[in-house]
Amino acid sequence: MPAFLSMNQRIAAGAIALLVLLLMCVIVVPETQQVVIVRLGQPVRVVNRFAPNADFGRTGAGLVWRIPFFEQAVRIDRRVLDVDMERQQVTSLDQRRLEVDAYARFRVIDPIKMYETAGTVDRVAQQLQPILNSVLRQELGKRTFASLLTPERGQAMARIREGLDREAREYGAQVIDVRIKRADLPDGTPLESAFARMATARAQEAATIAAQGQKNAQIIRAQAEAEAARIYAESFGKDPDFYDFYRAMQSYDYTFTQKDGTTSIILSPDNRYLQRFKGD
Repeated sequence: MPAFLSMNQRIAAGAIALLVLLLMCVIVVPETQQVVIVRLGQPVRVVNRFAPNADFGRTGAGLVWRIPFFEQAVRIDRRVLDVDMERQQVTSLDQRRLEVDAYARFRVIDPIKMYETAGTVDRVAQQLQPILNSVLRQELGKRTFASLLTPERGQAMARIREGLDREAREYGAQVIDVRIKRADLPDGTPLESAFARMATARAQEAATIAAQGQKNAQIIRAQAEAEAARIYAESFGKDPDFYDFYRAMQSYDYTFTQKDGTTSIILSPDNRYLQRFKGD
Protein backbone atom coordinates (compact mmCIF):
# COMPACT_ATOMS: atom_id res chain seq x y z
CA MET A 1 0.00 0.00 0.00
CA PRO A 2 2.69 2.57 0.81
CA ALA A 3 4.48 1.72 -2.48
CA PHE A 4 1.20 2.30 -4.39
CA LEU A 5 0.68 5.70 -2.72
CA SER A 6 4.27 6.63 -3.45
CA MET A 7 3.76 5.87 -7.13
CA ASN A 8 0.59 8.01 -7.23
CA GLN A 9 2.38 10.81 -5.53
CA ARG A 10 5.16 10.65 -8.09
CA ILE A 11 2.63 10.74 -10.93
CA ALA A 12 0.77 13.67 -9.36
CA ALA A 13 4.01 15.53 -8.79
CA GLY A 14 5.06 14.94 -12.38
CA ALA A 15 1.67 16.13 -13.65
CA ILE A 16 1.86 19.27 -11.54
CA ALA A 17 5.41 19.96 -12.73
CA LEU A 18 4.32 19.46 -16.34
CA LEU A 19 1.36 21.80 -15.85
CA VAL A 20 3.56 24.44 -14.26
CA LEU A 21 6.05 24.14 -17.12
CA LEU A 22 3.21 24.43 -19.63
CA LEU A 23 1.89 27.54 -17.92
CA MET A 24 5.36 29.05 -17.94
CA CYS A 25 5.48 28.54 -21.70
CA VAL A 26 2.31 30.57 -22.28
CA ILE A 27 1.72 34.27 -21.63
CA VAL A 28 -1.40 36.35 -22.21
CA VAL A 29 -0.95 39.56 -24.25
CA PRO A 30 -3.93 41.97 -24.00
CA GLU A 31 -4.89 44.42 -26.77
CA THR A 32 -3.54 47.33 -24.70
CA GLN A 33 0.01 45.96 -24.59
CA GLN A 34 2.77 45.01 -26.99
CA VAL A 35 5.37 42.53 -25.77
CA VAL A 36 9.04 42.29 -26.62
CA ILE A 37 10.39 38.71 -26.29
CA VAL A 38 13.97 38.94 -25.00
CA ARG A 39 16.11 35.79 -25.34
CA LEU A 40 19.23 35.78 -23.17
CA GLY A 41 19.28 39.60 -23.13
CA GLN A 42 18.63 40.08 -26.85
CA PRO A 43 15.19 41.11 -28.21
CA VAL A 44 14.12 38.59 -30.83
CA ARG A 45 10.50 39.42 -31.69
CA VAL A 46 7.52 41.64 -30.89
CA VAL A 47 4.01 40.43 -30.12
CA ASN A 48 0.99 42.68 -30.84
CA ARG A 49 3.15 45.42 -32.34
CA PHE A 50 1.39 48.74 -32.96
CA ALA A 51 0.35 49.14 -36.59
CA PRO A 52 -1.60 52.11 -37.98
CA ASN A 53 -5.09 51.31 -39.31
CA ALA A 54 -4.93 47.74 -37.96
CA ASP A 55 -8.31 46.22 -37.09
CA PHE A 56 -9.03 45.57 -33.43
CA GLY A 57 -8.43 41.93 -32.53
CA ARG A 58 -6.16 41.21 -35.50
CA THR A 59 -2.85 42.50 -34.19
CA GLY A 60 -1.54 39.31 -32.52
CA ALA A 61 -2.90 39.72 -29.01
CA GLY A 62 -3.92 36.63 -27.02
CA LEU A 63 -1.99 33.52 -25.96
CA VAL A 64 1.66 33.54 -26.95
CA TRP A 65 4.28 30.78 -26.57
CA ARG A 66 7.76 31.37 -25.19
CA ILE A 67 10.70 29.29 -23.96
CA PRO A 68 10.73 29.42 -20.17
CA PHE A 69 13.94 30.45 -18.39
CA PHE A 70 15.48 31.50 -21.74
CA GLU A 71 12.95 34.06 -22.94
CA GLN A 72 11.65 37.05 -20.98
CA ALA A 73 8.51 39.01 -21.86
CA VAL A 74 8.84 42.80 -21.58
CA ARG A 75 5.41 44.43 -21.62
CA ILE A 76 5.03 47.89 -23.21
CA ASP A 77 1.88 49.99 -23.20
CA ARG A 78 0.32 50.21 -26.64
CA ARG A 79 -2.02 53.10 -25.85
CA VAL A 80 -1.55 56.86 -26.23
CA LEU A 81 0.34 58.22 -23.22
CA ASP A 82 0.85 61.69 -21.74
CA VAL A 83 3.90 63.73 -20.78
CA ASP A 84 3.11 66.68 -18.50
CA MET A 85 5.47 69.63 -18.42
CA GLU A 86 6.08 71.33 -15.12
CA ARG A 87 4.80 74.90 -15.08
CA GLN A 88 7.63 77.30 -15.90
CA GLN A 89 8.35 80.85 -17.00
CA VAL A 90 9.19 81.51 -20.65
CA THR A 91 10.33 84.83 -22.13
CA SER A 92 8.57 85.74 -25.39
CA LEU A 93 10.02 87.69 -28.32
CA ASP A 94 8.65 90.98 -26.94
CA GLN A 95 10.35 90.27 -23.59
CA ARG A 96 7.17 89.22 -21.77
CA ARG A 97 7.51 86.65 -19.02
CA LEU A 98 4.86 83.97 -19.54
CA GLU A 99 3.63 81.28 -17.18
CA VAL A 100 3.39 78.23 -19.45
CA ASP A 101 1.80 74.88 -18.68
CA ALA A 102 1.83 72.28 -21.49
CA TYR A 103 1.61 68.57 -22.20
CA ALA A 104 2.40 66.13 -25.01
CA ARG A 105 0.76 62.88 -26.11
CA PHE A 106 2.86 60.03 -27.52
CA ARG A 107 2.83 56.29 -28.25
CA VAL A 108 5.52 53.65 -28.68
CA ILE A 109 5.79 52.56 -32.34
CA ASP A 110 9.15 50.72 -32.19
CA PRO A 111 9.15 48.54 -29.04
CA ILE A 112 12.59 47.02 -29.68
CA LYS A 113 14.24 50.42 -30.08
CA MET A 114 12.46 51.67 -26.97
CA TYR A 115 13.68 48.62 -25.01
CA GLU A 116 17.27 49.10 -26.17
CA THR A 117 17.42 52.88 -25.55
CA ALA A 118 15.15 53.49 -22.55
CA GLY A 119 14.03 50.13 -21.19
CA THR A 120 10.57 51.19 -19.99
CA VAL A 121 7.81 53.58 -21.03
CA ASP A 122 8.29 55.59 -17.83
CA ARG A 123 11.90 56.22 -18.79
CA VAL A 124 10.75 57.45 -22.21
CA ALA A 125 8.40 59.94 -20.56
CA GLN A 126 11.20 61.09 -18.27
CA GLN A 127 13.49 61.63 -21.25
CA LEU A 128 10.83 63.53 -23.25
CA GLN A 129 9.89 65.92 -20.46
CA PRO A 130 13.09 68.06 -20.48
CA ILE A 131 13.13 67.93 -24.29
CA LEU A 132 9.57 69.29 -24.35
CA ASN A 133 10.61 72.08 -21.99
CA SER A 134 13.56 73.01 -24.20
CA VAL A 135 11.70 72.89 -27.54
CA LEU A 136 8.75 74.86 -26.16
CA ARG A 137 11.03 77.51 -24.66
CA GLN A 138 12.90 77.94 -27.95
CA GLU A 139 9.73 78.18 -30.06
CA LEU A 140 7.85 80.59 -27.79
CA GLY A 141 10.99 82.71 -27.55
CA LYS A 142 10.58 83.42 -31.29
CA ARG A 143 7.01 84.69 -30.94
CA THR A 144 5.25 87.61 -29.28
CA PHE A 145 2.69 87.24 -26.54
CA ALA A 146 -0.05 88.67 -28.81
CA SER A 147 0.62 85.98 -31.43
CA LEU A 148 -0.33 83.29 -28.90
CA LEU A 149 -3.86 84.74 -28.88
CA THR A 150 -4.26 84.32 -32.64
CA PRO A 151 -4.39 81.33 -35.04
CA GLU A 152 -0.58 81.60 -35.15
CA ARG A 153 -0.63 79.66 -31.88
CA GLY A 154 -1.59 76.54 -33.86
CA GLN A 155 1.49 76.96 -36.04
CA ALA A 156 3.68 77.21 -32.93
CA MET A 157 2.18 74.01 -31.55
CA ALA A 158 2.83 72.21 -34.85
CA ARG A 159 6.49 73.27 -34.84
CA ILE A 160 6.89 72.22 -31.20
CA ARG A 161 5.35 68.83 -31.99
CA GLU A 162 7.68 68.33 -34.96
CA GLY A 163 10.75 69.20 -32.89
CA LEU A 164 9.73 66.92 -30.04
CA ASP A 165 8.79 64.12 -32.43
CA ARG A 166 12.28 64.11 -33.95
CA GLU A 167 13.77 63.55 -30.51
CA ALA A 168 11.12 60.96 -29.56
CA ARG A 169 11.96 58.82 -32.62
CA GLU A 170 15.35 58.16 -31.01
CA TYR A 171 13.47 56.27 -28.29
CA GLY A 172 11.10 54.43 -30.63
CA ALA A 173 8.18 56.75 -29.81
CA GLN A 174 5.93 59.00 -31.87
CA VAL A 175 4.61 62.35 -30.59
CA ILE A 176 0.99 62.75 -31.67
CA ASP A 177 0.12 66.14 -30.26
CA VAL A 178 1.41 68.99 -28.09
CA ARG A 179 -0.93 71.42 -26.34
CA ILE A 180 -0.50 74.47 -24.13
CA LYS A 181 -2.94 74.34 -21.26
CA ARG A 182 -2.03 77.81 -20.05
CA ALA A 183 0.14 80.71 -21.28
CA ASP A 184 -0.51 83.76 -19.11
CA LEU A 185 1.40 86.69 -17.76
CA PRO A 186 2.43 86.44 -14.11
CA ASP A 187 -0.03 87.85 -11.59
CA GLY A 188 0.54 91.38 -10.30
CA THR A 189 1.86 94.61 -11.81
CA PRO A 190 3.24 93.12 -15.08
CA LEU A 191 -0.18 91.68 -15.88
CA GLU A 192 -1.97 94.96 -15.17
CA SER A 193 0.50 96.98 -17.26
CA ALA A 194 0.13 94.49 -20.11
CA PHE A 195 -3.65 94.88 -20.02
CA ALA A 196 -3.23 98.68 -20.06
CA ARG A 197 -0.95 98.49 -23.11
CA MET A 198 -3.40 96.19 -24.87
CA ALA A 199 -6.28 98.60 -24.14
CA THR A 200 -4.24 101.54 -25.48
CA ALA A 201 -3.33 99.63 -28.62
CA ARG A 202 -6.99 98.72 -29.23
CA ALA A 203 -8.04 102.38 -28.71
CA GLN A 204 -5.44 103.55 -31.21
CA GLU A 205 -6.59 100.95 -33.70
CA ALA A 206 -10.23 102.04 -33.26
CA ALA A 207 -9.25 105.70 -33.78
CA THR A 208 -7.36 104.79 -36.95
CA ILE A 209 -10.36 102.86 -38.31
CA ALA A 210 -12.71 105.77 -37.48
CA ALA A 211 -10.41 108.28 -39.21
CA GLN A 212 -10.18 106.09 -42.28
CA GLY A 213 -13.98 105.81 -42.30
CA GLN A 214 -14.38 109.59 -42.17
CA LYS A 215 -11.87 109.98 -44.99
CA ASN A 216 -13.75 107.48 -47.15
CA ALA A 217 -17.05 109.21 -46.36
CA GLN A 218 -15.67 112.59 -47.47
CA ILE A 219 -14.36 111.07 -50.68
CA ILE A 220 -17.73 109.42 -51.42
CA ARG A 221 -19.60 112.66 -50.60
CA ALA A 222 -17.34 114.71 -52.86
CA GLN A 223 -17.76 112.20 -55.69
CA ALA A 224 -21.55 112.29 -55.25
CA GLU A 225 -21.63 116.10 -55.30
CA ALA A 226 -19.45 116.15 -58.40
CA GLU A 227 -21.78 113.65 -60.09
CA ALA A 228 -24.81 115.75 -59.12
CA ALA A 229 -23.15 118.89 -60.52
CA ARG A 230 -22.43 117.05 -63.75
CA ILE A 231 -26.03 115.93 -64.05
CA TYR A 232 -27.27 119.47 -63.35
CA ALA A 233 -24.91 120.85 -65.98
CA GLU A 234 -26.09 118.33 -68.56
CA SER A 235 -29.73 119.07 -67.81
CA PHE A 236 -29.10 122.84 -68.06
CA GLY A 237 -27.52 122.36 -71.45
CA LYS A 238 -30.43 120.24 -72.72
CA ASP A 239 -33.35 122.25 -71.23
CA PRO A 240 -32.45 125.62 -69.69
CA ASP A 241 -36.09 126.40 -68.83
CA PHE A 242 -36.52 123.21 -66.85
CA TYR A 243 -33.27 123.79 -64.99
CA ASP A 244 -34.36 127.35 -64.15
CA PHE A 245 -37.73 126.03 -62.94
CA TYR A 246 -36.06 123.35 -60.77
CA ARG A 247 -33.69 125.84 -59.16
CA ALA A 248 -36.59 128.21 -58.49
CA MET A 249 -38.55 125.44 -56.73
CA GLN A 250 -35.54 124.69 -54.55
CA SER A 251 -35.25 128.38 -53.65
CA TYR A 252 -38.97 128.62 -52.77
CA ASP A 253 -38.72 125.49 -50.60
CA TYR A 254 -35.78 126.92 -48.67
CA THR A 255 -37.29 130.42 -48.33
CA PHE A 256 -40.94 129.70 -47.40
CA THR A 257 -40.44 126.65 -45.16
CA GLN A 258 -38.30 128.09 -42.40
CA LYS A 259 -38.40 125.89 -39.27
CA ASP A 260 -38.75 128.65 -36.69
CA GLY A 261 -41.78 130.24 -38.39
CA THR A 262 -41.04 133.69 -36.91
CA THR A 263 -40.05 135.43 -40.15
CA SER A 264 -42.64 137.16 -42.36
CA ILE A 265 -41.93 137.81 -46.02
CA ILE A 266 -43.81 140.57 -47.89
CA LEU A 267 -43.39 140.70 -51.63
CA SER A 268 -45.14 142.60 -54.41
CA PRO A 269 -47.13 140.45 -56.86
CA ASP A 270 -45.01 141.97 -59.61
CA ASN A 271 -41.74 140.81 -57.98
CA ARG A 272 -39.61 138.79 -60.40
CA TYR A 273 -38.87 136.31 -57.62
CA LEU A 274 -42.47 135.10 -57.83
CA GLN A 275 -42.64 134.85 -61.58
CA ARG A 276 -42.81 131.03 -61.44
CA PHE A 277 -46.05 131.26 -59.48
CA LYS A 278 -47.52 133.31 -62.32
CA GLY A 279 -46.61 130.76 -64.94
CA ASP A 280 -44.43 133.24 -66.89
